[in-house]
Amino acid sequence: MSRWRPPTPPKSPYITPAGFAALQAELQSLWTRRAEVTAALSAAAAEGDRSENAEYIYRKKELREIDRRIRYLQKRIPDLKVVTVADQTRIYFGAWVRLEDEEGREVCYRIVGPDEFDPAKAWISMDSPMARALMKKTVDDEVRVETPSGPMIYYVLEIAYAPPQG
Repeated sequence: MSRWRPPTPPKSPYITPAGFAALQAELQSLWTRRAEVTAALSAAAAEGDRSENAEYIYRKKELREIDRRIRYLQKRIPDLKVVTVADQTRIYFGAWVRLEDEEGREVCYRIVGPDEFDPAKAWISMDSPMARALMKKTVDDEVRVETPSGPMIYYVLEIAYAPPQG
């Protein structure tokens, strides 16, 4: 049995202005952090035997992780398209959407790009099944989402392009 896996489908290149600024700030801070780690690595290497030097091994691993993230961001940032929305009556990228399910429970999601989704904040990727089902819907529309446990039906209560208050 081989370990080959098909490549993942490409991520959507869209991002909010705040998300784009956050990625640029992360890249800048990684360059600063890299300089600090490189200095610490040089100091650890000067101590002698590297095979049993835990500080040296740790710093090499840390530098490798920083370099991997820098490479990713340097390739990803130029491909990103910052999105601003003109029509605010429909659900598009960047929208905060308040929904109600069949049992009357309310949930609120924000549709963002795959580089900034965060389940803890209820920010969902525009590539997710929920976001795809919500796209172009308006207030009072019924949305059917296929989930592993079966179809779910939601009703759109509110669409906003500014953070909800409270």
